[in-house]
Amino acid sequence: MVGLGGLALAPLALGGALLLRRAWTHADARRPWLIVGGWALLAIAIAVSVPFLGAARGPSIVLALASTVALALVAAGIELREARRKAPRELALEPSDRRRVAWRGWLRGFLAGPLGGAAAMAVGLAVAVCFPAEVKTRLIIGGMLVPFLWAGGMAWTLSDDKILRALAVLVGVTVAGFGAVFLKGSL
Repeated sequence: MVGLGGLALAPLALGGALLLRRAWTHADARRPWLIVGGWALLAIAIAVSVPFLGAARGPSIVLALASTVALALVAAGIELREARRKAPRELALEPSDRRRVAWRGWLRGFLAGPLGGAAAMAVGLAVAVCFPAEVKTRLIIGGMLVPFLWAGGMAWTLSDDKILRALAVLVGVTVAGFGAVFLKGSL
């Protein structure tokens, strides 16, 4: 029943999407008015949804409906064109010119794995402890950062030709992150 009430607001969302699409495709003197009108219709749809669908569900349903209507509107304007000829492929980047040594591979693996993970956890903990926000927000942001930072650290460590630079940066980030955590905890 609640979802059907949201469908009654579909014409407002469609009208707003149509006005914004028209402003995008036709650059003329009416363009600013079309943009204002499109966003105004979407705002009216959201405002009207609150008394009918509730303060929590109404805007969510209208935003989901408006984005679906806008996606359908964009998909309706797709043109199929003949593919152009592909440019010749560029050569891949050359690997390091250095001679392969077993210890360099092991060191890269250590830097990318455990040390990169320690640096990522240090930054995540520093954000969780030192970030100015509520405790739940800090924990979520700090925890969500760790895998992305670890992946970025691994990619950078394995692709960088200078092992000592990677070692210095990862050790420095780890010391700075855990240092910030310990300093904040001792204050």
